[in-house]
Amino acid sequence: MEFKFGGSIANQKTVLGHPSGLFVLFFTEMWERFSYYGMRALLVLFLVSSILDEGWGWERADALVLYAWYTSLVYITPIIGGLIADKVMGYRKAVFWGALIMTLGHLSMAFEVIADPFFFIGLALLILGNGLFKPNISSMVGQLYKTEGKEKDAGYTIFYMGINAGAFLGILLCGYIGEQVGWHYGFGLAGIFMFFGMLQFYYAQSIFGKIGMKPPKTGVFLDDVKGMDRLKEAEEEEEDNPDVVEEEVPAHIVSDRLKVIGIFAFFTIFFWWAFEQAGGSMTIFAKDYTDRVLVDSGAIIFKVVNTLLTVIPLLIITWVLALLFKQTFKKYALSNIFLGTSFAIIWGIVIWVLYRQFNSEALEVPASWFGILNSFFIIAFAPLFSKLWESKYNPSGPVKFAMGLILLGLGFGILAYGSLAIPQGAQVASVSMVFLIAAYLFHTLGELCLSPVGLSYVSKLSPKRLVGMMFGVWFASSALANLLGGLTGSYIDYIVNNYSMAIFFLIFTLIPVGAGIIMLILNRKLLKMMHGIR
Repeated sequence: MEFKFGGSIANQKTVLGHPSGLFVLFFTEMWERFSYYGMRALLVLFLVSSILDEGWGWERADALVLYAWYTSLVYITPIIGGLIADKVMGYRKAVFWGALIMTLGHLSMAFEVIADPFFFIGLALLILGNGLFKPNISSMVGQLYKTEGKEKDAGYTIFYMGINAGAFLGILLCGYIGEQVGWHYGFGLAGIFMFFGMLQFYYAQSIFGKIGMKPPKTGVFLDDVKGMDRLKEAEEEEEDNPDVVEEEVPAHIVSDRLKVIGIFAFFTIFFWWAFEQAGGSMTIFAKDYTDRVLVDSGAIIFKVVNTLLTVIPLLIITWVLALLFKQTFKKYALSNIFLGTSFAIIWGIVIWVLYRQFNSEALEVPASWFGILNSFFIIAFAPLFSKLWESKYNPSGPVKFAMGLILLGLGFGILAYGSLAIPQGAQVASVSMVFLIAAYLFHTLGELCLSPVGLSYVSKLSPKRLVGMMFGVWFASSALANLLGGLTGSYIDYIVNNYSMAIFFLIFTLIPVGAGIIMLILNRKLLKMMHGIR
C-alpha cells in the first residue's frame, strides 16, 4: 500500500489536511520557542535590575555584551548539531537530547537564586541543547511530505505559526511572571514547558516511522556490496563528467549564484544586527525610557486589547490540539496527556494573569510585553505578504531585501524621533509607548520582506551538494549579526551620555537604509548573476 505521507500508518491520519506528525512537531517546536523567547525576554532585564529588585545590578553595557555572545552562539551551534545528527545519532535522538539539555538549562537558571554559577551553567546548556534541537526538528518536517509542492510549503507555514505562537506566549507569560513575581519563577516556567514538549515528542515519536532514525554507518548507500559498487561508480562518473557534480549546470553559473548567496548573507548581517536590538537596547528603552503606567481609560483599553491578544490565539491553538487528540489519542495517549496537561497549566496561568491585571486600578505594562508585538504582527500580516508575493506585484529578491532593510531602518527612525525630547545623559524618561509599538510594526514588516525570502533563495541558488554548507554560511552570518548587534547595543550609555538617545537609534536607521539603497542599485546585476532563478 502506497502512503501519501512519510512515516507510519498513524501519520496518514490528517489534521487540517496535513499528517498528524506535523502537529506533534508543531507543539514540540512551540514549547521550545516558548522556553527560548520567554527566557530571552528576561535575560537583560534580570541582569540590569537592581539587587533590591532581585536582579544582579549589572551595568547595561555588560548585560548587552553577555546577550551578544549568547544569541550569537545560539546560531553557531545548530551548524554543529546538524552535522552530529546527519553523521551520528539521527534527527529524532538529536531533538530529544536537545530538548532534555535545554530543560536542564532552564532548571539550572531557576536556581540562580541559590548560587550565581547555576545561571551561567544554564546558559551553556541552552546553547548546546539548541544546537541539537533547532536544525533537526525542521529537517523532520520536510521528510513528512513525499513531494516538493504546495503541500510541503503549507506544512512549513503551519510549523512557522507554531514558532510564533510559542514566542508570543513565552514572552507574554514568562515576562510577566519574571517581572511581577520573581525572575527565577520566570526562568523556571520556561523550563516546565520545554519539559512537556520533550515528553509529548518522546512518547509520540513512533508516528514518524523511519523518519529521523539514526543514519546507516556506511554512509550514503546501504551497507551491501551492490551499494558500495554504486558509490564507486558514482565517484568515477563525477571524475569523468565534472558537470554532473553541478547538476549539469556550467561552472560559471554555479559560481555566480554562490556569489549572490554570499551577497545576500552579507546584507542580512545589517538587518539582524539592527533587528536583534529587540532583546537588548530596545528592552532597556522599554524598561527605563518608556511611559508604561496606564490609568483610567488607557488602562481599560490595554486590558481589553491584551485579553483579546492572549485569549484568541490560545483558543485557536487549543482547537488544533483537540483535532490532534481526535486522530492520535487512541494510539499515543500518554503523549496527548502530557500535551493536554501543559495546556491546562497555560490556561490556568493566563486566567490568573488576566485576573490580576483587571483587578488593578493603575496598570504598569511589563517591559517584556512589547516583545510579543513581533509575533503578533507576523501572524497578522504574513497572509497579506504571501498574497502579495503571489500577485503580479511580486518584486525581485534583491528588491524584497531592500524593502526589508529600509522598513527596519524606518522603525528605528520612529524611535529616534520619539527620543528627541530625552535630555543628553538621561538614565530614565517617559516616552510614549506608541513609538515603540510603531517601531515593532515596521521591524516586523521588514522581517516579512527579508527573512523568508533569504532562506528561499539559499535553497534555490545552491547546487544540491552544497545546500547544507550554504545554510551553514547563512546561519554563520546571523551569528555574526547577533554578536555585532549586542556589542553595538552595549554602547547605549556611552552614546546617550556623549550625544543623545536619538543619535543612538539614528545609527540603526541610517545603516540599514543605506544598505537597502545599495541593494536596490545592485538589483539588475544580481538578477543577471542569478541566471533565471526568481
